[in-house]
Amino acid sequence: MTKLNIGFIGLGNMGGPMAANLIKAGHSVTAFDLNQSVLNELVSKGAYAAENAKACATNADILISMLPASKHVKSLYLGNNDDSSLINVLSKNTLIIDCSTIDAESARVVGSALGQQGISFVDAPVSGGVAGAAAGTLTFIVGGSKAAFNTAQPILSDMGKNIFHAGDIGAGQVAKICNNMLLSILMAGTSEALQMGINNGLDAKVLSDIMTASSGRNWTLELYNPCPGVMDTAPASNDYKPGFMVDLMAKDLGLAMEAAQQSNSSTPMGSMAKNLYTMLQHQGAGSDDFSAIFKLFSK
Repeated sequence: MTKLNIGFIGLGNMGGPMAANLIKAGHSVTAFDLNQSVLNELVSKGAYAAENAKACATNADILISMLPASKHVKSLYLGNNDDSSLINVLSKNTLIIDCSTIDAESARVVGSALGQQGISFVDAPVSGGVAGAAAGTLTFIVGGSKAAFNTAQPILSDMGKNIFHAGDIGAGQVAKICNNMLLSILMAGTSEALQMGINNGLDAKVLSDIMTASSGRNWTLELYNPCPGVMDTAPASNDYKPGFMVDLMAKDLGLAMEAAQQSNSSTPMGSMAKNLYTMLQHQGAGSDDFSAIFKLFSK
């Protein structure tokens, strides 16, 4: 294995464990986050702390970012095209891997601007949740040139299990939101069906076993059951502690609806799922796991 100097910006619920796995893999990791406590925690695992984002990016072979939204990614790399943005300090030898989930157009804007400076960029949003980040079993969905993907792949393999090249810059984001839109629809439909069975006197676990062995089988039913007590390892049986938060699912569904509008795609099921998750947010469940949508039907 080649030991690389990796900069990592954004040490939230996903970024922190991902960076820790890079340290475990033997890389030299320099990290930055506005939250000093999460930065200190990663330092205790062997990382170096950077004073700011620019210091984190300096001399990095690979720079990884994991940020909340498009505006944060664009501000970090492009800013106002002044000294506060990384585009002016990044080396042409540094590969940028942005693992944030943002809209595809923002990824293309950032990638194009960096590309004009000779800096390689891929968007690589993830699937697999906090547990997958900690276990190093994430799925990375990558958009970018084949050459950039080939450079990124071994690093992503130190944090994940499945690495896909979806296409050009922005393709990773499109594939991610398509997947999450379908996931939200499956979770809502599974919850609806289970509650109808309960209302008609069926045991939720027995019904889950029946549907898992039948044509209604799906990932949410089999591995992430939304009904409390059916699956001990699922968030539903742990007071819906995330996991993948309702707020994040609602955000991703918002991105999906933007993409649908831009491409004139018909997404009636996705639109309904977006409405349901927004309703769940308004009921104060934004920080619950997204499987808490079951509560909309059980009430």
